[in-house]
Amino acid sequence: MRILTVLDLNTVAKQLIAGCGDLNNVWVSGEVSNLTKHNSGHYYFTLKDPNSEVRCTFFQYARVKSNVELEENMKIIALGSMDVYLKKGSYSFNVQKVQAQGLGDLYLAYEALRKKLESEGLFDPHRKRILPRYPLRVGVVTSPTGAAIRDILNISKRRYPADILLAPALVQGEGAGQSIVKGISLLNDAMVDVIIVGRGGGSLEDLWAFNEEAVARAIYASRVPIVSAVGHETDTTISDFVADLRAPTPSAAAELVLPDREGEAKNLFHLIARARGGLGSVLEMMGQRLARTDRALSAETMMRSVHDRQMDIDGLTDSMSTLMEKRLVVERHRLESIHAVLDGLNPLNVLQRGYCMVHGQDGKLVTSVSMVSSGEDISITVKDGTIEAKIGRKE
Repeated sequence: MRILTVLDLNTVAKQLIAGCGDLNNVWVSGEVSNLTKHNSGHYYFTLKDPNSEVRCTFFQYARVKSNVELEENMKIIALGSMDVYLKKGSYSFNVQKVQAQGLGDLYLAYEALRKKLESEGLFDPHRKRILPRYPLRVGVVTSPTGAAIRDILNISKRRYPADILLAPALVQGEGAGQSIVKGISLLNDAMVDVIIVGRGGGSLEDLWAFNEEAVARAIYASRVPIVSAVGHETDTTISDFVADLRAPTPSAAAELVLPDREGEAKNLFHLIARARGGLGSVLEMMGQRLARTDRALSAETMMRSVHDRQMDIDGLTDSMSTLMEKRLVVERHRLESIHAVLDGLNPLNVLQRGYCMVHGQDGKLVTSVSMVSSGEDISITVKDGTIEAKIGRKE
């Protein structure tokens, strides 16, 4: 029985794929998604069609030869070969050459308009306005028969009884863009405090009115803050970029625009309670401070303070005296220890124990028989004097 390691298994798969002509130097068509442009110059992306997808690598050495710059959602045909990444046992399509097939017409129009308006400053975050905290009149541009207006009215009844002014508009299909522009203009003339522009969710085609240039410019030109409330989660419309605030749904927009009256009432009562408590605390603190000042200014209190300071000085004097005495004892012990060490190192003290020191004719201390010769005069130092001698012989 043959047992393979994981590496062996992946190696066999890699060899099989490399030897399969149908998987090498083939053209594959699909749409680019999950594009990652790495700092190394390599591109990693998914090539997909409605039924399947495959991970792709476009290494820098091949990419620099291409005159096509990959973008998200781009439709391409790619020449390459399947390969196995041994370390992870994953396979991918190694791209060698790319040809663009184009993008969807709506997406191309969307991207072109987005880049144009962004370059003109319509998306500048510094121009976005803060919504009024307590709006009295709220304008809504949406379909009069859709769920959006019903949701906004219900939330207004529950949270905050503002006046809701509806500017009926088409929100999809032919003429929807101009209808929305007209609604924004009417509500500006009606002097509302804030405007909600939106509808429920739908496909890209259904929501396209909110990607029209006329709508974007009407939002930008509005004298009143506008909340974009197109009911979609994954994509962002041009209106979302231009509006002062984006909400994921009309209901969410209503909750952002209309304060919660119960919550506001609780906050107000809480602030009043805090103000009362704070004022009472301040008055009590001032009374205590006044009483302390009055006591501190009395003659008896002043004398007690003087006596206390005198006692503090006496205590400090005693403490300093004690510390000095302790320091002197420590220093005395340290000197005695040093003296004992020096005595131990003094060579003359060694002579007291019966040892002697021998010096040759040159006055050097003799530490070996090789340093003297027979017949040489030497000096022998003992504890109480010096003996002159002559060397008879060496052993």
